[in-house]
Parts: sequence; C-alpha cells; structure tokens
Amino acid sequence: MLFEESDLLKALPEQFFAGLVAKVNAKVAEGADVINLGQGNPDQPTYDHIVESLCFSAKNPASHKYSQFRGNRPFKEAAASFYEKHYGVNLDAEREICVMGGAKIGLVELPLALMNPGDLLLLPDPGYPDYLSGVSLGRVTYETFPLTAKNDFLPDLDAIPEETARRAKFIYINYPNNPTGAVATKAFYEKLVAWAKTYEVGVVSDLAYGALGYRGYENPSFLSTPGAKDVGIEFYTFSKTFNMAGWRLAFAAGDDQMIEALNLIQDHLFVGIFPALQEAGIAALLDPKSEEAVAQLNATYDSRRDAFVQAAAKIGWQAFPSRGSFYAWMPVPEG
Repeated sequence: MLFEESDLLKALPEQFFAGLVAKVNAKVAEGADVINLGQGNPDQPTYDHIVESLCFSAKNPASHKYSQFRGNRPFKEAAASFYEKHYGVNLDAEREICVMGGAKIGLVELPLALMNPGDLLLLPDPGYPDYLSGVSLGRVTYETFPLTAKNDFLPDLDAIPEETARRAKFIYINYPNNPTGAVATKAFYEKLVAWAKTYEVGVVSDLAYGALGYRGYENPSFLSTPGAKDVGIEFYTFSKTFNMAGWRLAFAAGDDQMIEALNLIQDHLFVGIFPALQEAGIAALLDPKSEEAVAQLNATYDSRRDAFVQAAAKIGWQAFPSRGSFYAWMPVPEG
C-alpha cells in the first residue's frame, strides 16, 4: 500500500539543522575529526541545582499524572516573578504567559494560531532558519528585511516600504541576534513599538539569548518597553540561559490575545509539560544559584569569544563586535 505525503508536508522546507547534523554524522562515521559549528548547542552541563530538582520531583507520584494543559500555576508564577525581577515587567501569570515545550514550538505554531493563508510575515535576513517552517505550515507569505553592519544589524524600520508595512500581520525580531551577535537597544525597541502601532503589526520577540551579554552587558527585554505588551509577545527559552537545550522548556509572555491564541492551539496539539520538568524550571528561574551560574557561563563565553576573535584577527579575519549571544559574525574570507 502506498501512503503519499500530504501537500502540506511536501511544501515544507528542508529542515536546516537536521540536514547539517546528518552531514556531520556522516563525516564522523567516516572517521573524520569534525568541529561542529552548525548549531548553537550549549556544551556546558545544566546547573546542578536544576538537575537535583528534576530528580527529586520525578520521584513524586504527583508528577506521574497529566499536568495542566496550559502549564501548572506555580511555574507560570515563577516565570512572571523572573520577568519582574530581571526586566521590570509585570505579567499576569494566567492571562499573559503560555508554557511550551521549547520556544521553537511557539515560533512555528504562531502563524497557525494567529494568521490566515496568504497573510504577510516579516522576517530578518539573516535569521533563524526554522522561522520558515511556520511560514509553510501556516501557508502564509513572507518578506525579509535586511540586517546590515551599517545599521549594527538592527532592522531599518524606515526602509520597510509603507505598502509592505500596512500588509504585514507580524514581524519577528531576535536580540541578542542569531547569527550576528548584535544586541537591541531600548531606543530601538521604543521605535519598534511606535512603528508597530502605526501600521498595526504584531511584534514577536525571540529572546533566546537574553541572558548572554558580552563583558557584563545586560540585554533589555522588548516587553520592558512602554506599550510593548499592547503590540506583541516575547519568547523565553531555558536552553541557553540554563544549558537546558535538550530539556525542551520555554514560555511566551505578553499580549493576552496572542497568548490565548497560542494556548488554544496547544490545547489541541499537546497535553502539557512533564510536571517534574516544570518544577525544575521553577528552580532555574528562582533559585539564587542560577544567577551565580549564569555569571560564570557568561565569563566562559567571554573567554572563548576573545580567544577566537583575537586569533582570527591575527590572520586578517575581522569579526563584528558582538555584545550578546555566543556567536561571532565574520565575512567569508577571500580565496
């Protein structure tokens, strides 16, 4: 019997990172010594107090049952407390937070929940390749806006044609930026909020690397901008801040209508997050040990970045002076 893939599945782009991993695995199988720079996958272990929390909670029979569809309240309250402490943002734990199994899920499902086929999504170039999966699944259209060194790899909102801005339903931004390492300023976020209100474009901020700042730089949150919660949401993942990439835990915060739409689609797609994982997430967000560990993590990335960038400079390969994330963005060398 022949089972043909659906038209929707056929329309999906090649999964960028899956393709890279397959190439790496093939070379490793051939015996090659591969330095894999194809994926931002933290190589440091998850902090001990988080692992200990998971182990303790996993032994509790209460963790072996279905969790709440929309996340357990203590976890959402911890997320709200985290945002208030670190970014000065006040969030309603029930109405303005959506719990999910990794930020990628939310970024990909948003077009399904909040857009109709043919609607326009604005995406950064360069940018995170998996944004395009949401474009295909939602059957929406997209246009890119360039991130250039001349503008410190920030969007030039004034350069987006007015006709395009008026047609757009949402715009995705990602700071600290993957792959350039650029950071956003409070002034940029203020301009973005004003632009979004003028053209009625929803803002989707991907704060995957929010805790990673070079030499003590503290990244602002889009949501800390006055009026931001009226025009958009922000995704916060545990992958980079707490070295929990394999754990698959994240949340979205912000505009209550957008959050409700994400919660509703997840009611139909998933059955909540493992309760013990949520308890470990609470430890990650609230335990003071996390702040000490994140400071050490940043020091490690600072040292590595300095070593790489300085060595590259000796052979004439100059990097963009990034201030966030763990990326070094450099021109392709001649020859």
